[in-house]
Amino acid sequence: MKVTKREHACLVVEHAGASLVIDPGSFTTPFLVENLAAIVVTHEHADHVTPEHLERLLEGRSETPLFAPRGVAEAHPGFSWHVVDGGDVVDAAPFELAFFGGRHAMIHRSIPLVDNVGVMVNETLYYPGDSFTVPDRAVDTLAVPSSAPWLKIGEVMDYLDSVRPRRSFPTHERVNSEAGQAMANARIRHVTELHGGVFTALEPGDTIDLDGGAA
Repeated sequence: MKVTKREHACLVVEHAGASLVIDPGSFTTPFLVENLAAIVVTHEHADHVTPEHLERLLEGRSETPLFAPRGVAEAHPGFSWHVVDGGDVVDAAPFELAFFGGRHAMIHRSIPLVDNVGVMVNETLYYPGDSFTVPDRAVDTLAVPSSAPWLKIGEVMDYLDSVRPRRSFPTHERVNSEAGQAMANARIRHVTELHGGVFTALEPGDTIDLDGGAA
């Protein structure tokens, strides 16, 4: 199984000749994939989903399932959503998708919380969306949010300390400067390696083979 990091929060997972797209949002440049099996959207914020991305990816693929929490379906009613919540497990062959959590991390008490689910793909890759939800099982590879209005790097480090993945790489980095991302990567690397894991500083366009290393 291979993962290609695209800009900000978007990931493309490839397995057995099929592709899974996660969180194609406003900071991600337009792209297409072959043999699209499903799209997962963790929450409704524009940096994680836009109608333009969905329409482009779904052109000629009206039967492709879209999985998201209820808030996404309500925010974007023009699409046929399969509503999921924490605890749900669905099959989008060749991908098994397990969902965790249910709410976005707090940005500020004056800003309402929205629905958010983390997703585990084939019991291997876990991406929490905009949350620090810890799944109820071991995590092989963790896509780690590295910068956002809702987090500080100490919280990211505590999260890594709780999850203790075998591998990690950064996501949600578009709001960082080059210097800021280098600092965030150093902190993520420190805690990942502290527990015997391996950190890979993926940049947009980079691919990692989860059966091996960076491709």
